[in-house]
Amino acid sequence: MNKIAVIILAAGKGSRMKSDLAKVLHRVAGTSMVNHVIEAAKEVASSHIHVVVGHQAEQVQKEIQKKHNVHFAFQKELLGTGDAVRVALPGIEACIQHVLVLCGDVPLIKKQTIIDLVSAHQNRMADLTVLAAKVNDPSGYGRIIHDKDGHLLAIREEADATDLEKQIDIVNSGIFCFEKRFLESGLGQIKNNNSQGEYYLTDLVEVAALNRAKTFVKIIEDPEQVMGVNTIEQLTRINKAFHMASNELS
Repeated sequence: MNKIAVIILAAGKGSRMKSDLAKVLHRVAGTSMVNHVIEAAKEVASSHIHVVVGHQAEQVQKEIQKKHNVHFAFQKELLGTGDAVRVALPGIEACIQHVLVLCGDVPLIKKQTIIDLVSAHQNRMADLTVLAAKVNDPSGYGRIIHDKDGHLLAIREEADATDLEKQIDIVNSGIFCFEKRFLESGLGQIKNNNSQGEYYLTDLVEVAALNRAKTFVKIIEDPEQVMGVNTIEQLTRINKAFHMASNELS
């Protein structure tokens, strides 16, 4: 896996946290969320981890540098996940063949899950692989639409989903693995003609379909691993889940 680079998205404000602290700096079991994610990512890309910072960039960098030696990319304007990945790409070495994109606010992701995702992506020789989770209540999540062979057909946001699609219980985690050349080409094809004026990484699914690229959906049965944090209530829930998992291991 020495031809893998990891990009961790950690530039957002986290306005719904109602806190002056950047979202990824909030702590789970005493450690900032972004440092949990970096720790999990080290298994596949120890010297090729790139963290995209933006809001409170200096504070986020200082917090990370207390524990980890990583590369940083600065997202000057918060123009979406696609733009965040785009600003990180120039810092990735030419020898890298695949890029794993993780979210800095998903602190429960496990090392083995990351390893399994990258392995599945490489074994399938996919251009785009998405990590998906099976959930009891898919409300609010982007639904994963795939065929019987695991090829990704679409990620349907709830607002755009039909009644039938809303019954799908496989949802998008926001974690992707890309073949680097596809990622570089695809990011040049996505547009920001949406209500937020942002470039969405999920739009690469449509690019993949148009270019007949190889896609795959890796599904996990443990949705808590990919539970993101957008509110203080969710942070409290994540802390409880972390402690429960720790108690089970002990």
